[in-house]
Amino acid sequence: MKLINKELEKRVNAILFFKAKVKYPFALKIFKLLFFLDFSHFKKYGRTVTDLEYFTFKKGPVPKIFWEQIKNDDLPDEIKKSMEIVVVKDALTEDYIFTQFIAKKKYNLDAFSESEIEILNDLATIYKEAKAEDMSEVTHLKNSPWEKTLKTKGIYMKIDFLLAIDSEAEVDEEEAIQMMEEIGEIKRTFS
Repeated sequence: MKLINKELEKRVNAILFFKAKVKYPFALKIFKLLFFLDFSHFKKYGRTVTDLEYFTFKKGPVPKIFWEQIKNDDLPDEIKKSMEIVVVKDALTEDYIFTQFIAKKKYNLDAFSESEIEILNDLATIYKEAKAEDMSEVTHLKNSPWEKTLKTKGIYMKIDFLLAIDSEAEVDEEEAIQMMEEIGEIKRTFS
């Protein structure tokens, strides 16, 4: 039996949701919103929403595999059916300018739990007017998961979700590790 990729469905709908709800929904801002969604949910419940892994890029956390899929035009069919992703380059220099998401359909909140919808709405409200550069101040804060990883491991390194667990977290590290192991076992069993 093949496991339905619920996380991919959530990833697609989160991008479509943010595209519809915030200004300046280009790749860098969308990546930061997905990072906040996953790390906020992990901090409260010990599991992510989109199943993306984030890495320390210069401008903040980036879902590296997703970014490479965009650059190589190697996106899963579920994403291609839901949106067009256009990389815009300077006509003369071919320098990268931005990546734009063009929705082919409306987002579906039925893909999410109540807790995930709450975080999606909170993030859309908080960052509605922000540009990605403004959001970098938050992702680059001292002791943020991005900053801790950059200091200890360096650039282009994977950010551990356990770094979201702090004194304000609703789950402790042991519970989060157990949840990660259980989810991993389910994925191995049904993949």
